[in-house]
Amino acid sequence: MERVVVIGAGFAGLSTARHLAGHPVQVTLVDHHNFHTFQPLLYQVATAGLEPADVAYPVRTIFGREPTITFRHGRALSVDLAARTVALADGAALEYDRLVVATGATTGFFAVPGAPRHALPLYTLADARRLRNHVLACLEAADARPEDFDGGAPTFVVVGGGATGVEMAGALVELLDVSVRRDRLRIDPDRTRVVLLEAGDRLLAGFEEDSSRYAAQTLRDRGVDVRLRTPVAEVTAEGARLADGTWLRAAAVVWAGGVTVDGTLAASLPTPRGRGGRVTLEPDLSLAGHPEVFVVGDAGAVPRGPGAPEACPQVAQVAMQSGKHAARQILRRQAGEPTTAFAYHDKGLMATIGRHAAVAQLRRGPVLRGTLGWLAWLGLHLVYLIGFRNRLVVLVNWWWRYLDWPSGPRLIVADVEADR
Repeated sequence: MERVVVIGAGFAGLSTARHLAGHPVQVTLVDHHNFHTFQPLLYQVATAGLEPADVAYPVRTIFGREPTITFRHGRALSVDLAARTVALADGAALEYDRLVVATGATTGFFAVPGAPRHALPLYTLADARRLRNHVLACLEAADARPEDFDGGAPTFVVVGGGATGVEMAGALVELLDVSVRRDRLRIDPDRTRVVLLEAGDRLLAGFEEDSSRYAAQTLRDRGVDVRLRTPVAEVTAEGARLADGTWLRAAAVVWAGGVTVDGTLAASLPTPRGRGGRVTLEPDLSLAGHPEVFVVGDAGAVPRGPGAPEACPQVAQVAMQSGKHAARQILRRQAGEPTTAFAYHDKGLMATIGRHAAVAQLRRGPVLRGTLGWLAWLGLHLVYLIGFRNRLVVLVNWWWRYLDWPSGPRLIVADVEADR
C-alpha cells in the first residue's frame, strides 16, 4: 500500500486526507497542533464573541473511523526529496511514496520596523487568544487607570483592509459598545476609537468596488476611523507611526496586513517561489522535477487554471479545492493514469462588517449586502464548521446575539502580564 504523508491539518491538508480516505493508500497526517482551526472565525475569538474551543476540532476525532488515516502529532522540520523522508522535531523520520505539503502561510510583516515585536497578529488560535487577553486587559486598565489612556479613551489600530481587517475592526467596535453598556467599564465611548489603516485605495480589494464602498461607509457609520492610502511606517509598544509621519498612540496594534510563506517548511523546498514566498507549481499542483510531491493551499502559488497567468487568492475555498485535486492526482498516478491540471471554481467572496452587516459576493446572482449578506455569511460558515457540537454552540451564540448582545465570554484567561 502506498504511503502518503500530508503535512498540515488546515483546510488543504484535511481536504486531501478526506478524499484519500477509503482508498488503498496509507495516509499519515502530520501537524504540530492536534486540532484543526476554523480560521475565518478567529476574529470572533479575538473579540470575545466565541471561545477558542468553538472554532477548533481534534484531528483524531475527525478521522477516528478511518483506518487508513493516521494522525502524527509533531512539527515537520524538513523534507529530504532524494530520500523521500520528512524529518520531525522529535528526531523521527517519516518515509513516503507521495507527499502533500499543506503547511499554509504565516503572518507577513513586510519589513515594517517593530511590527513583528509589537503588533498583534491574527492568524492562529494562539494569536486570537493572545489578542483577546490583551484587548480585554487594556479595557480593564483604562477603567482602573484612565490617566494612562487619554482620560479613559483608548485607541485600537487595525492594520490591513482585507476581510480579516474589516471583520476585526467591526467586531472591536461592537466589543467596545457592549463593554460600556453591559460591563459598565468606565471608558469614554465618544472618544474611544478604532482606526482601520489600509495602504491601498479601497477596502476588500478582491471584491467589487460597490462592495468596498459599502464596507467602508458601514464601518464609518459604526464609528470606525477608516483611513485609505495610509501605509504604516513603524510599530512601537506605544502605537504606530504612519508613512506621512503621523503618530497614532494605541493600546493595541492589530496586524491583519497579509501573509507570507517565508519561514514555513514549504519555503525550504528547492523550487522557485513567487509573490509572498508561495511555491511555484506545475499545472497539476506538483513540484517541478518531483511529481510525487504536491503543494496545496496557501503554501503554493495555485494556478487558477490551465494557461492562467495569475495565482488563486489565499482563501479557504482554494485550499479545499487544491487539497481535493492533489488527492485525485495521487489516485490517478496509482492507477497508472496521467494527471490533470487544476482548475479553480470561484464560489464567491464574503466578509462580515458586524451584526446585521456583511457583503456576500456570490458567483451567480446579485451581491448581497446588509442583513441578507450577514445571514448568507452565517449559513456558509456553519456549513463548513467542523463538528456538530461546534455548529450548535456557534448557532445558538449567533442567534442570541441577533436578538440582543448579552454578556459573552469576555474572560482574561492567560498570564496577562506576559501577553501585554
